[in-house]
Amino acid sequence: MPRPVIAVVYDFGSVAPADIVDRLEPLGDVVLAVCRSAHTEQLAPLLRDLAAVVQVDGDQAADLDEAATLLRAHRPAAVLTYSERRLAVTAELAARLGLPYHDAATVRLLTDKYEQRRRLRERGVDPVRTALLRTPRDWAPALGAVGLPAVLKPARGEGSRNTHLVRDAATGSALAERLLAGPGGEGALVLEEYLAGVDRAPFGDHVSVESAVVEGRVTHWAVTGKFPLAPPFREVGHYWPAPLAADDQAAVADLAGRAVRALGVRTGVTHTEVKLTADGPRLIEVNGRLGGFQAGLGRLAGGLDPVALAAGLALGGPAPTTWVPQDRVVYARAVPTPADGGLLTRVHGVADALALPGLDGYETRVRPGTLLEPGVASGELAVLWGSAATHAAMVDVLDRALNALTYTFARTHADPGERSLRAHELGARRPSDPLARRKAPR
Repeated sequence: MPRPVIAVVYDFGSVAPADIVDRLEPLGDVVLAVCRSAHTEQLAPLLRDLAAVVQVDGDQAADLDEAATLLRAHRPAAVLTYSERRLAVTAELAARLGLPYHDAATVRLLTDKYEQRRRLRERGVDPVRTALLRTPRDWAPALGAVGLPAVLKPARGEGSRNTHLVRDAATGSALAERLLAGPGGEGALVLEEYLAGVDRAPFGDHVSVESAVVEGRVTHWAVTGKFPLAPPFREVGHYWPAPLAADDQAAVADLAGRAVRALGVRTGVTHTEVKLTADGPRLIEVNGRLGGFQAGLGRLAGGLDPVALAAGLALGGPAPTTWVPQDRVVYARAVPTPADGGLLTRVHGVADALALPGLDGYETRVRPGTLLEPGVASGELAVLWGSAATHAAMVDVLDRALNALTYTFARTHADPGERSLRAHELGARRPSDPLARRKAPR
């Protein structure tokens, strides 16, 4: 019997291209539908070496028709993507190829943050107050509808790009005008109610639920724990399992399941982010693809492979029957890039960190000599991978590792002197948010 062909629409996303090909090899042959971008242009030689490549030159109908014709020659049995920014392209290709995937209406709900909030509110899942801003003139009515404090972010985006906590009206108005201005500005912004999390230090006040959907039936296979965010909303790492009591875990999973069903997801994997508030779990957002760092956590944990699971579902396979391991902790701890940017020149302490028991790997994400632009989007200088017997043991080894690592940044226009920062100064430790209510989670 010929092996099935799996078409993976590729661009920057939650899984590296070599991991995609390697992890899907037991399931079938991979053809990469490569979307044209700066990221894929840089990786073009590697992508062609890894698998057969079909170029997707754009998202217009003619581009998609041509790509679908080229893909059809490979006779794919499934199509999927691990890239948030390519959900819509994947849906269009799936429709042309007659393969299961999110339909266009569902993709809009998964990628448009305002439409997603509106659907969840209409279906009684979560009543978070939101407003849409298309011009700076929309600020005043949006503020009246939502109130302060609030979160201002792009209606479409990823990785916390241009996401800000707004505490006063004047700052919010100026931010909205700046983000919407000019040809390179955001097309639309969402102002939404700020969800205050409970203080769970040294852990984060939010989690994510990883789910598989088969013909509309939702099965959860992990609740992922998070570390405290670096300001304003920058992710710095993930671990399995989340340190939740059984009833808290059940409440979080129930909320995620209701959200996924309300958005009309029929097949595939979802990654639902949930805030742990004094009034119980509240939705942050639902994503229609595999979450970041899930591939690496799966490799550390063994057993269930999230990358292969996503492809297996696209091939018509069953939902998982087991959760990720609950008897130990596996983690991915990022060293975040500095929000004010800078030229990275030196890194010290890697050998000392790797000598710590339980720390299995140090992955460089930014090499010395790289100029980092300022910004509030999530980004990593490096990632620490490891495992521990307990959550307390994980916290202990990471505290020691983050104290051992030092990053030096050279002179820039904004910063007239060289500076050296320990990893824990790059967002690894943050005082509890003063807006958070100090009450035990439900």
